[in-house]
Amino acid sequence: MAEQSPVNLWQMADLCTPWCVHVVATLRIAEHIADGCERIESLAATAKCNADVLHRVLGHLVARGVFAEPEPGRFVLNDAARGLMDPALHLALDLNGIGGRMAHAWSTMLIFVRTGAPGYHELFGKPFWEDLQANPAVGAGFDDLMGYMGHGAPRGDFELTCGWGDIRTVVDVGGGTGAMLAAVLQALPHVRGTLVDFPRTVERAVETFAQAGVADRATVAGQSFFDPLPPGADLYVLRHVIHDWPDRESVALLSRCAGAARPNGRVVVLDGVRDDDAPRDITISDVLVGGKDRTVAEMRSIAQQAGLSVVAATRQTNGYFVTECVVR
Repeated sequence: MAEQSPVNLWQMADLCTPWCVHVVATLRIAEHIADGCERIESLAATAKCNADVLHRVLGHLVARGVFAEPEPGRFVLNDAARGLMDPALHLALDLNGIGGRMAHAWSTMLIFVRTGAPGYHELFGKPFWEDLQANPAVGAGFDDLMGYMGHGAPRGDFELTCGWGDIRTVVDVGGGTGAMLAAVLQALPHVRGTLVDFPRTVERAVETFAQAGVADRATVAGQSFFDPLPPGADLYVLRHVIHDWPDRESVALLSRCAGAARPNGRVVVLDGVRDDDAPRDITISDVLVGGKDRTVAEMRSIAQQAGLSVVAATRQTNGYFVTECVVR
């Protein structure tokens, strides 16, 4: 057996560095420096914060390779600090938006471990999804993080066991602002699609479809996906959705898909499933909403409860782990 490298538990448990990164991202310190504001006094004045404390925060980060201090009290960018100006990273780190929700949510993990249910509501007063609806700016940040700005452009070239020849209609369930559906429609000119998500979210899909050149083949349904879905489509797609929900809600969602699909219709789950022997891990989405990535065996079980049969479950060359189901 290969000898393991020593593990420094103090370093692993240290919260100072990640919080310093969040704070300088929120204050846009990298952007201020890029604009020529390098002295600590002017940086603090521009960012509207305490100069002494900011100096200590930046000193801590310099010691860990983020920013450089060529002379006392003057800070410049290095490669790591320039990364803070990436819009997607800033979105995920900004404590005033969705980044703050995710950062603070980690403090509820003990509740999650003890009970198996998320403790988000104890910190923010509402469960995660209700909180997003009550705070539109945070909800819009979440949409951006899930869309082009955060995850980038999705691929629409996943494979089906039956091929795409007979697929004429696709419903993207919980598809956010439409990036995934747009990619599918671009790849398949003979297909028409419907996007299902909250009304506030699907409103933003109009621009997505227009930019992709597929607006004439795309429609939207602003609703909860736990309500009856647009019926009669050939294919229902759930990308990065199932793993956001515990088993009961996942079965309910899959049941909606099964009930809406036409005879011989299909339901495809993109990601959120892993091989039965793959190592387990925990992610921020687990802590936020109490979901999980499932093994293939676990996916077969909830699919069966929903009236579906899994006919294929594998990682494809495009990177997706694709679980394909048919209505039983």
